[in-house]
Amino acid sequence: MRRGFLFLLGIATIALCLTAEPAHAQATRTWVSGVGDDANPCSRTAPCKTFAGAISKTAAGGEINALDPGGFGAVTITKSISIIATGVEAGVLVSGTNGIIIDLPNATDKVLLEGLDIEGLGTGLDGVRIIGAGKTTIRKCSIRNFTGNGVNLVGDVNARAVVEDSLLTGNGGGFNIGGPSNTAFLLNTTLDNNATYATQAGNTTTLVISGSTLSGSPWSIYNSGGQIWSYGNNVLRNAGSPTATLTLQ
Repeated sequence: MRRGFLFLLGIATIALCLTAEPAHAQATRTWVSGVGDDANPCSRTAPCKTFAGAISKTAAGGEINALDPGGFGAVTITKSISIIATGVEAGVLVSGTNGIIIDLPNATDKVLLEGLDIEGLGTGLDGVRIIGAGKTTIRKCSIRNFTGNGVNLVGDVNARAVVEDSLLTGNGGGFNIGGPSNTAFLLNTTLDNNATYATQAGNTTTLVISGSTLSGSPWSIYNSGGQIWSYGNNVLRNAGSPTATLTLQ
């Protein structure tokens, strides 16, 4: 009798395991909404409220989309992911902290930020702070009013960043690249009225600027030992610091 009971119990346990759904399944595409809830699964019909809430439910290499206008909060990114807002206002509004931190562990990791409005209220630290490896692309974003830098690339060796079709204004510094052997590209981007410099390149780094406007700062380029290459149609006001070396192409 006991042996028969144990056999039936084992069959029931196996059946239960086969029918149970994963407790922590992640989606390749998730959604946020101004009227969402982070308790939701972040689907299009049940979106999350914040980027931080959505990122834990999004698989590596996946995508978070803004469904409608809203303020979606600060977020730390530690895996390949895209955060995209097309045709809606997707805000990241912070005070006394960083807007977005990107800390990618691998050189092959990639992050895309597109269409975001990142506001520091005059007390935020860095708008986008990149401290890991991999490649970060920032497209069609507005980054304003941070006491540090609009974008601060101080990641591991050979980290890369591309800032394209964006606005960096009212920050302590516009774009800073530091760390060993990192590379960055500013393409068709406006860096205006940043308090200290529009751009700064640290030792052993490479900064490439093309089609961009650097104005309204004491220095459009402040070189701390890096290489700065200018390719075509840049507008530079207060062109360089006393140590700046700018290569024109």
